[in-house]
Amino acid sequence: MSEKQIEYWIQPEQEENYVEVEELVRTAFMELTDGNPMEPILVKKLRKGDSFVPGLSLIAHNEERILGHILLTTIRIVGVDQEILSLAMAPVSVLPEMQNQGIGGELIRVSIEMAKAMGYGSIIVLGHPDYYPRFGFRPTENWQIRAPFDVPADALMGLELEEGALTGCPMGMIEYPAVFFEEE
Repeated sequence: MSEKQIEYWIQPEQEENYVEVEELVRTAFMELTDGNPMEPILVKKLRKGDSFVPGLSLIAHNEERILGHILLTTIRIVGVDQEILSLAMAPVSVLPEMQNQGIGGELIRVSIEMAKAMGYGSIIVLGHPDYYPRFGFRPTENWQIRAPFDVPADALMGLELEEGALTGCPMGMIEYPAVFFEEE
């Protein structure tokens, strides 16, 4: 017996989706955080900040509910003699019962294409080193770019949407919006 394909659509998140998306993010991260996920609070704060790009907060949904969400926000990478604008991909959330069905991957692919179409040059993600390379992400150490906190080198990855977008910022330090570091 073959698996049934799930029908769903991806579109930009609307304000009327906010509460459902925050609940989805909470549910998606519940087990990973011992029942106290900070990700829904982060999403809520990022939506209110200057780094929010409405067209890059996407939902995957069917006729009944929202199945997944992805958020890309602007960040800066400050190098020795140059500063560049980039995007941070965080978080990527899929309802637990809908995981491993390609929804997260499709959200990532669509968000990459939309970011590229909007003229962004690169995306940075802090994620699983076995998952994100399939979308073209490589460790940021390839460009001598680092995070402002300790993180395994293979988990901090970048993707150039424009060739050379990350090479022009050697010794770059990623500057995330302050809300990434605020306590609840």
